[in-house]
Amino acid sequence: MEHTTKKTKSYLNESKLKSKKFTKKSIIYAILIIYGLINAYPILWMVINSFKSNAEFAENPFAFPVHWLFENYQTAWETARLDTYFLNSIIVSVVAVIITVLAGAFASYFLSRFNFKWGKYMYGFFVFGLLIPIHATLVPMFLLMKNLGLLNTHVGLIFPYIAFNLPITIFILVSFMKAFPKDIEESAIMDGCGVFRIFWSIILPMTRPALATVVILNFINNWNEFSFALVLINEESLKTLPLGLANFAGQYTTNYGAQMAGLTLAIIPTIVIYMLLEEHLVKGMTAGAVKG
Repeated sequence: MEHTTKKTKSYLNESKLKSKKFTKKSIIYAILIIYGLINAYPILWMVINSFKSNAEFAENPFAFPVHWLFENYQTAWETARLDTYFLNSIIVSVVAVIITVLAGAFASYFLSRFNFKWGKYMYGFFVFGLLIPIHATLVPMFLLMKNLGLLNTHVGLIFPYIAFNLPITIFILVSFMKAFPKDIEESAIMDGCGVFRIFWSIILPMTRPALATVVILNFINNWNEFSFALVLINEESLKTLPLGLANFAGQYTTNYGAQMAGLTLAIIPTIVIYMLLEEHLVKGMTAGAVKG
């Protein structure tokens, strides 16, 4: 009888624990779903309004369109000159991301895996770049690029993008690389690998989650950057997408539907980049959770 009572109690305790875990998970998932919907709603709102006329948008910006105007996307493509500006943004953003990530990864490798006299000061110098406001450098940057003859060139935009994205890139990669055990490099040296071989074949593949993070951050920063593009580029054939989207704002009126359509087209590359790198990004987050 006592044995049966103990079994019943243990069964009830297990049931209570399972119900508590289920309730806790349900609450967490509910919060995450609500948070995801809150973040996704502005994008959905923008897509819905991209099919509206100005009159419908003014009447109720939160309702579904009565007449779906697909012509807004054609207007957006022509008004913002997306054929030219889109290509310019892709060239500048992709080239800047590649150079920034490669240079940042190489610098992070030496700063995180080697002990040398000025290592901490160099790392502090790069991190200090996070504190420099971009807008405070616009005039000096304009004068510098003018003296170098790089105004109205893709290179004139790529250099500032690299310079201002390197600090956050190095900060993230150094923090990630420092967590690697020294035994990995020691084993590679025993097998006859040199410094560069260790970097390309071992350290860099292990850093994929952090690389995915910095690629996404750098691409978004470069893709959406407006100030440097406005100051350093004057030729229509070299302007980037943010400058093209500014063409929608007229002196007396604004075509909201076409503007929303242009913004919808503008966010597609960032969504594609995120979807391509999502797997590595999630792996990095889960790996960090396990280490913690």
